[in-house]
Amino acid sequence: MYEIEIRGVPLRYDISGDEGPLVIQLHGLTSSRGRDAQLGLDLGRALREHRVLRYDARAHGSSGGTADSADYGWDALAADLLALLDAVAPGERVHAVGPSMATGTLLHAAVTDPGRFRSLTLVTPPTAWKTRTLQAEVYRANADIVERAGMSALLELGHTAPVPPALAYAPETRPSVPAELLPIVLRGAAATDLPRKKDIKRITAPTLILAWTGDRTHPLKTARVLEELIPDSRLVIARSPYGVMAWPGLFAEHVTMVR
Repeated sequence: MYEIEIRGVPLRYDISGDEGPLVIQLHGLTSSRGRDAQLGLDLGRALREHRVLRYDARAHGSSGGTADSADYGWDALAADLLALLDAVAPGERVHAVGPSMATGTLLHAAVTDPGRFRSLTLVTPPTAWKTRTLQAEVYRANADIVERAGMSALLELGHTAPVPPALAYAPETRPSVPAELLPIVLRGAAATDLPRKKDIKRITAPTLILAWTGDRTHPLKTARVLEELIPDSRLVIARSPYGVMAWPGLFAEHVTMVR
């Protein structure tokens, strides 16, 4: 495991593979490299002849964090991502993949520095634009719950939430964010959104969009709009755990085709 200071905090990352194009893998909100692997979202595991860089976003996993909610907006996380790439792979064009929060991070990064990415794989795109308002209220309410009653109260609430069919057999996991930072991270997520649609339309990197059904936090509507906006894109929808099991192979095929 490696550590690098980015915008005032240490970010932890690892790299597997000795040669080939670089793939950078991000994770979702309150998750980490390890937690995404438990959930079956380590999509880089099927790659061959590539280097794969996985890192924990600020305040997630083993990376450090700050007490400023603005540091957890997707545009700020995109700045972290681009700074990490400048340090670890200066000037190199990379493939990038990640779910939910990572989709927001990658889209902001691609709008900011479009020449940096060989390909994008956007996994379970989150609520965005008009649908973001209600989700923002949920995040703020959850932040209040953690401050008032602790992490256990939020976990108990999560047990009553519907599970997408594609996650029917996923193991139970805990948030990978320290309890004292979780309300700040959630409020940062509540205040952020995807880039403007007209900016997303300018993304030219070949893009694979992987989505699943029955998840209000990651609605198919966002995935379908992104497919319409990004010129060179393809949407694949998983309706069961077997659909998600196919994702690493689909990702490896996508990366290899645009190599």
